Amino acid sequence: MMTYEETVDYLFHVTPVFEKTGASAYKEGLSNTYALDEHFGHPHHQFKTIHVAGTNGKGSCSHTLAAILQSAGYKVGLYTSPHLVDFRERIRVNGLCISKEYVVDFVEQERAFFEPLHPSFFELTTAMAFKYFAEQEVDIAVIEVGLGGRLDCTNIITPLLSVITNISFDHTQFLGDTLAKIAAEKAGIIKEHIPVVIGETTPETKSVFMQTAEKHHAPLLFAESFSMDLFQDPQLAKLQLKDLDFELKGYCQEKNKRTILCAVRALETYTDILQHINIEEAVINGMAHVTEMTGLMGRWQTLQTKPLVICDTGHNTGGWQYLAPQIANTPCKQLRIVFGMVDDKDIRTVMQMLPKQAVYYWTQASSHRAIPAKRVQALGEELQLQGNAYPTVHAAYRQALSEAHPDDFIFVGGSSYLVADLLAFMGF
Repeated sequence: MMTYEETVDYLFHVTPVFEKTGASAYKEGLSNTYALDEHFGHPHHQFKTIHVAGTNGKGSCSHTLAAILQSAGYKVGLYTSPHLVDFRERIRVNGLCISKEYVVDFVEQERAFFEPLHPSFFELTTAMAFKYFAEQEVDIAVIEVGLGGRLDCTNIITPLLSVITNISFDHTQFLGDTLAKIAAEKAGIIKEHIPVVIGETTPETKSVFMQTAEKHHAPLLFAESFSMDLFQDPQLAKLQLKDLDFELKGYCQEKNKRTILCAVRALETYTDILQHINIEEAVINGMAHVTEMTGLMGRWQTLQTKPLVICDTGHNTGGWQYLAPQIANTPCKQLRIVFGMVDDKDIRTVMQMLPKQAVYYWTQASSHRAIPAKRVQALGEELQLQGNAYPTVHAAYRQALSEAHPDDFIFVGGSSYLVADLLAFMGF
């Protein structure tokens, strides 16, 4: 019998892992997913689901919706990716990670079936999550799409509600090189007669969503036109959007907040899941205690205050259009940025957004896909961003910390894997 550490190592090395290897791990089509689902007796039929897709914000929205449903008294499964420190973060019930024993037993008992299939890491972990949620008898599970939507292996579910947070350029080699093409892939989660909430649109993407929803007779709600007075619940309808305390403080979270509340309104309007429940209390409590209730990390997360240290998993141009101004507007004596990215992101566009007045600590995450720190440094010099290169995230962070005045601000980010390395180094 393998230990938990050996089992996770086995999963990472025997199955292709997108986070580690990139394009070679992407498997188009759902044949493996259907085979695994059949083998386990279609576990996703045993619980209700909410399906969340989008380029950015789907993790924050998924976790917050889970926290609201937990606050409403439900037993809630939550399936997200990637993890930051421990594989088990991906599969939670009421905020608690799947047990190490379950992961070990699943692999031990099922490998004779799945090894000949050669599933991807995500196909296998999705099957594990669905089986676990069924056995845990969750009332509802919030399921985050891995990549895209139409061909994602989570797309075998028929949810109570679909949510698409936004569309920007990411994973263009799989999803298309225009916003309309990417939107069409994400819109692949829209199901017949199932309501769908769209967080943000552009003229290019809005028409795609409208056409797809119309084709599937799916009620369509745009969060951009949402207001609190649309709630049927009279207490919620009286509140102002700005008065709702949202624990997640990133600039991007204002858009996510609207998307989440629009999703709650859709649940209130089109499903019976919020009947006989104090919706106002569930929304207020869930939004105020997301991290405690779900274990969410890495969203404008404050790690210490003297000096101020904040990390964020924003890792593409869509994320950095919010991060860059928020970093620049955070008061401090000296801004210090520990930064690196992985090789399938538009690093030049992101680095053009970075503030010029910062001291930089260029680095690379412990991923095969990490862009070498020296290459990041060279691009920084080209863009008049000054700093030195460090071989590891903790080396860069330690250097920034050693040079910092108590009134300085150290930001760590550019990649989820960079944040993961930092949190692991700090013992999270």
